[in-house]
Amino acid sequence: MDVYEAVVSRRAVRRFSGEPVPRETLERVLSAAARSPSGANLQPWHVYVLTGAPLAELKKRTAERVAAGDPGDEREYQMYPLELKSPYRERRSAAAEQRYAALGVSREDRRSREAAVAANWDCFGAPAALFCYIDRDMGPAQWADLGMYLQTFMLLLRAEGLHSCPQMAWSVYCRTVAKAVLPPPGLILFCGVSIGFEAPAACHDRIDRAPLAETVTFVDG
Repeated sequence: MDVYEAVVSRRAVRRFSGEPVPRETLERVLSAAARSPSGANLQPWHVYVLTGAPLAELKKRTAERVAAGDPGDEREYQMYPLELKSPYRERRSAAAEQRYAALGVSREDRRSREAAVAANWDCFGAPAALFCYIDRDMGPAQWADLGMYLQTFMLLLRAEGLHSCPQMAWSVYCRTVAKAVLPPPGLILFCGVSIGFEAPAACHDRIDRAPLAETVTFVDG
């Protein structure tokens, strides 16, 4: 698989098969992902990978919190600006509409929408999950490094025939994740990434991207 195919075929998969992901495959991908760009080579990512019984226990504990009506933990970072301006506001709304339409869930079907969100805590059935932390002393440039690292990681998964789903949603239950991975003090959970083989019945609809002219300006000589 060449890099263009990996980029085009990568998407947030929200239904995985239960087929295990070999440990050696994950190690190979993570070793290569370490070559991601990093300002001054700080490599600010702190990564924990859960499989088997530890992941099952994390899913169980989180589901129990959700079932009990627990709204989650205090946010350690703001996912989106409180006042999201145009065109970002419209893009987010359009993405939500496309995602729920692909699932066959209407805007009025609150119960089905809640169930779709709750599937996050089962990692959409994935048998492996990565949790990415960063030191709270780091700044915006180092958070950008995390993005480059995670994108590299997800593209390498495609080269192995695997899929993924990045989930900032896991930061909502960061205390439960911390009990599972025991990070040292001073780290913030940025996101989880569900990892696995795509289930045959997974939705293949893709979220639209803005046209090139809307996001790119060529300044020609």
